Amino acid sequence: MFRLPELPYPKTGLAPFLNEEQMSFHFDKHHKAYIDNLNKFIDTDASLKGKSLEEIVVSSSGGIFNNAAQIWNHTFYWFGLCPQGKGGKPSDSLMAAITKDFGGLDQLKEKFIDGGMKTFGSGWIWLCADAAGKLSLVSTSNAAVPFTGGGPRPLLTADVWEHAYYVDYRNARQKYLETFWGHINWKFVSDNFESNQVLSLTKSMTA
Repeated sequence: MFRLPELPYPKTGLAPFLNEEQMSFHFDKHHKAYIDNLNKFIDTDASLKGKSLEEIVVSSSGGIFNNAAQIWNHTFYWFGLCPQGKGGKPSDSLMAAITKDFGGLDQLKEKFIDGGMKTFGSGWIWLCADAAGKLSLVSTSNAAVPFTGGGPRPLLTADVWEHAYYVDYRNARQKYLETFWGHINWKFVSDNFESNQVLSLTKSMTA
């Protein structure tokens, strides 16, 4: 069974980027609903018992996939954020890759925000790396994750479902994404780049 992860900051810790009301709706209601739904599937499907969250994501479809993937996506999103001024900077190796593949951090920011704006409807914009360390931006719809089907491993994501920002930003997705950029936990992103594997989030969400 899965549970909400422990956030690495208080629910007021991302204000004024995301205020407590936005966090309460998104984390305590939306994120928790996906967990409750997946636990119901686990209760009635013995084949899911004992599987890691990542194993469920890559082996399932339909409602099971949608809920498991949204749990993974949201947890990864929260861990990639931090309070203003606490994010540090990319590691030297990540910065070298950013410069090589995007031209620099400013150019990555511009393309990341543009990718998030061009993600139609509900979805996610991801900074990813392949097995050789080459960086790319990947846009996914609804619950889709980049690493299914042998795709690249995620380093960072921004949630562009409207529920992620509507309390604080209404329909101003551009402003949300621009403000998001000042709250990136670059140690988290750098660690994902250095690890050369998809981050396992199961331990952070199991009782």
